[in-house]
Amino acid sequence: MAALGYPRKPRQGPFSHGLHMNAKQQTFFWERWRAASTGVIETAGFTFLLLIAVRWFEAGALAKSLIAGGASVGLLLSPWILHLAQQAGLTASRAASRLAWFGAASFSVMALIPSLPVFTIGSVAALATLGGIAPLATQIYQENYPTRERGTLFSRTVVIRIAVAALFAEIAGRALSDGRIGQFPLLLTVFASAFAFAALCFTRCPSSPLKADEGTHPFRSLRYARSDALFRRLLICWMIFGVGNLMTLPLRVEYAANPKYGFDLPVSVVAMVTAVVPNCARLASSWIWGRLFDRINFFTLRALVNTALAAGIVIYFSSSSLSGLIIGATTFGAAAAGGEVMWSLWVTKFAPPERAADYMSVHTFFTGIRGLLSPFLGFFLIGILPMQTLGWISGGLVFGSIFLLAGKIREGERSLELRDRAAVSDG
Repeated sequence: MAALGYPRKPRQGPFSHGLHMNAKQQTFFWERWRAASTGVIETAGFTFLLLIAVRWFEAGALAKSLIAGGASVGLLLSPWILHLAQQAGLTASRAASRLAWFGAASFSVMALIPSLPVFTIGSVAALATLGGIAPLATQIYQENYPTRERGTLFSRTVVIRIAVAALFAEIAGRALSDGRIGQFPLLLTVFASAFAFAALCFTRCPSSPLKADEGTHPFRSLRYARSDALFRRLLICWMIFGVGNLMTLPLRVEYAANPKYGFDLPVSVVAMVTAVVPNCARLASSWIWGRLFDRINFFTLRALVNTALAAGIVIYFSSSSLSGLIIGATTFGAAAAGGEVMWSLWVTKFAPPERAADYMSVHTFFTGIRGLLSPFLGFFLIGILPMQTLGWISGGLVFGSIFLLAGKIREGERSLELRDRAAVSDG
C-alpha cells in the first residue's frame, strides 16, 4: 500500500491509541491503567508488608512501626521531593515516573535480599514514594483535566483502583496461605512490576516543567500556609478532622475483635466489617462524590463529607450489635470516598494553576504529621477513656471542624467563582 502512495497505517497495540488523543483524553487513558497498578501496590502498604513482617520475619515493634509509617514519611518529605524536581527542571510526569522507578527498585532489592533490615528499609522507601508522588499527580490533573470534569475523571480511576486492590488482595492472600508465606519474594516482584508499569504510564501523561519557586530552602513551599490566609484556615480545618478520623481508624479492628467491647466475632466477620463493607461503599459512591466535586460549592461539599464521616464514626463506636457496626462501616466508607476525592483535588480549587504541586506538597506534609501521630494518640486515649467516648470525641472533632470555616464560606465562594470564571477556557 505504501508503494502505491498510500500512507502506512500505524501498527495498533493495546496502548497505541492513547498517544493520539488530546491532553485530557491521553491523561485519563493512562491514569486508568495506572490506577490498576496502584491498586496492586496499595495492598502492599495496607496488608502484605506487615503480614510478611509478622509471619515470616517475626519483626519487632520498631520494624512494624516503621513499615506502617512508610507512606507518612513520604508525605512529610513531599515538599523536599518537589523542590528537587523543580531544581532539576523536570516535568511533573517525569518526576513522578522517576519516583515510581525508585519504588520498583526498592521492591526488587527486597525480593533479592530477603533479610529483615533490607525488608524494613525497602518497605519504608517504597511506600514513601507514594506520598512523594501525590503533589506531582495533582499537578498533572491540574494541567490536563478541565475544571468542570476534574472530580468526575479522577473518581472513575479511583473505582478501578479500589476494585483491583480488592481482587488482588484476595488472589495474593490465597497464594500466600497454607504455609506458603515463604514465597513472598514473588509477591514483592509483582509489586516492583506494578511500580515499573506506573512509571511508564506517567511518562505518557503530558505536563509542563515544574516552575521553580523563589528561595533555596527545600521546604520553602510551606510558606504558602503563612501567606495564603484561606489556605491556612483550610489546612487547620483539615488537621482537626484528620486527627479525629485517623486516631480511630486503627481502632476499628480493635473494637470489633476484642471481646471486652462486647463483640466476639470470627476473623472473617471482622474482616468483612472493617474492610469489605467500607470498600464496597467506597466503590459504589466514588463516582457520585466526583460529580458533586465538579458541580457544587467546595465548602458545601466539605460540610456534607464531614457530617457523613462524623456520623459513620459515632454510629460504629456506639453500636452494640453487628448490624450497627455494618451501618457505621457503610456510612464511613461512603464518606471516605468523598474524602479521598477532596483530599487529592481540593488544592486545584485554591492554588494558582502553576502552583498546584506546591500547595499539594504543603497539604501532604501536614497529612504526614497527623498520619504518624494520630494512631499513637488513639491507642493512648483508649487506655484512659471508654471506646464509645473516644468515638464521640472523634466524631465531634470531624463535625466541629466545619464551624472553623463558617466565617470564610462567603469569601471562599467568591474566590472560587472568580477562579472558575478564569478557568472557563480550560473546560
